[in-house]
Amino acid sequence: MTIKVYNTLNNRKEEFVPIEPGKAKIYVCGVTPYNHPHVGNARPFVTWDVIHRFLEHEGYDVTHVQNFTDVDDKIINTANKEGVQWFDICNRYIDSYFEVMDKLNVKRVHVYPRVSEHIDDIIQTVQTLIDNGHAYPMDGDVYYSVESFADYGKLSGRNLEDMKAGARIEVNDSKRNPYDFALWKGAKPGEPAWESPWGPGRPGWHIECSTMSMKYLGKTFDFHGGGSDLIFPHHENEIAQSEGCTGCKFVNYWLHNGFITVNEEKMSKSLGNFFMVCDILEHYEPETLRFFIVSTHYRSPLDFSDARLTEADKGLARLRAAKETMEELGNMISAGPTPYSMALRQKVAKAREDFMEAMRDDFNTALAISYMFAIAKEVQSYKKALAKDGSKPDGKLVAMYKDIFAEMCSIIGVLENTAVKEEEAATPVADDSKTGALVEMIIKLRAEAKANKDYATADKLRNQLLEMGITLVDTKEGVKWSIN
Repeated sequence: MTIKVYNTLNNRKEEFVPIEPGKAKIYVCGVTPYNHPHVGNARPFVTWDVIHRFLEHEGYDVTHVQNFTDVDDKIINTANKEGVQWFDICNRYIDSYFEVMDKLNVKRVHVYPRVSEHIDDIIQTVQTLIDNGHAYPMDGDVYYSVESFADYGKLSGRNLEDMKAGARIEVNDSKRNPYDFALWKGAKPGEPAWESPWGPGRPGWHIECSTMSMKYLGKTFDFHGGGSDLIFPHHENEIAQSEGCTGCKFVNYWLHNGFITVNEEKMSKSLGNFFMVCDILEHYEPETLRFFIVSTHYRSPLDFSDARLTEADKGLARLRAAKETMEELGNMISAGPTPYSMALRQKVAKAREDFMEAMRDDFNTALAISYMFAIAKEVQSYKKALAKDGSKPDGKLVAMYKDIFAEMCSIIGVLENTAVKEEEAATPVADDSKTGALVEMIIKLRAEAKANKDYATADKLRNQLLEMGITLVDTKEGVKWSIN
């Protein structure tokens, strides 16, 4: 089946055609580990986890790489403030990253390269750019000459005259062009440094991703992802570096997730609305945060608020309840199909088809999840219809519900570990002991009526309980009941 993706490079949806048939190669810009991951970090990693899962579901052999920028001004500044080594800061917050992402059910990618472990590779890339006429050394630094790359600006759509140096690049009047950016920075007191042909120093910001992505994925690969804030200058500069180095197209499909706002204001430290994931998880379950993130299409802005998280929590609870109902129905004595259940079989199959088509259309999780809710609504209606009629469920329909819903959950990455114990799913604790005793007495009366073949009375007792919000389920182990 055809997968379409919105390619930032061309600003349109395009059919995904892998470079190597049956394979998908992905590079996603990772975190700078100088603090705990914030909700803005979580969005791209959850997004790409879903994309990774779906591509594998579609039969692709995925190679997924995500870096750690462990050499950076922010890390150095944090280390100096705390009086510790820069690598102590990195290791602390890389551990924090994995702890948080594990809670959010983000699967580990294949390679997590660190800048500090690829210095020799980066030096080689910089030297190649110098040899190719795209870079020049100056007083221990090395700069990329943006004027040497004719296509500079093709990702962001900017003209060179309108561009400004990136926030991490110090303005240096001695550069050939004020828009040239650093590939290598000469050593300064209190900073980590490595030996190079241009003197001791460390890599600039952008060169790391060009070097590490090409090392693990090749000169040209399928997908490059990250937040919209990285389009310029970071990803623009990656293209200039990589294509200036190899002469080949760097990436076929550029995918960027939208910004996160907080109560409809841009998230920023200066506004005091900068939320760490670990702080959010003190108030909400990790699965709720993940579901909140994927409930909006990845390219759309995502507004973070307590109201939206509460809404996501309620939605997830509805899906969880539906899954528990599927387990209940699966424990019942099954029967053959009816015209009604045959129609439901077609509905659930169509919902699966629609879910997959939504995912194939630029990984539209928001639309895909709506079909999960459609199945959840249908299965609850089916349960009530069975209880009202006193009939047994269509075994094949129930199996379809369970298998298709589980398939959807595995792609979205929610409700995968919701183990429903039979006794908990079928017979929850009553609101009070008197209610429980009353229900058990009615169940006993109903059993006596059935034993006397007084099926009218038995059905009447069941229906009266149903009207009170209590559902009876006949299972192989006996009658179970639950409060709707």
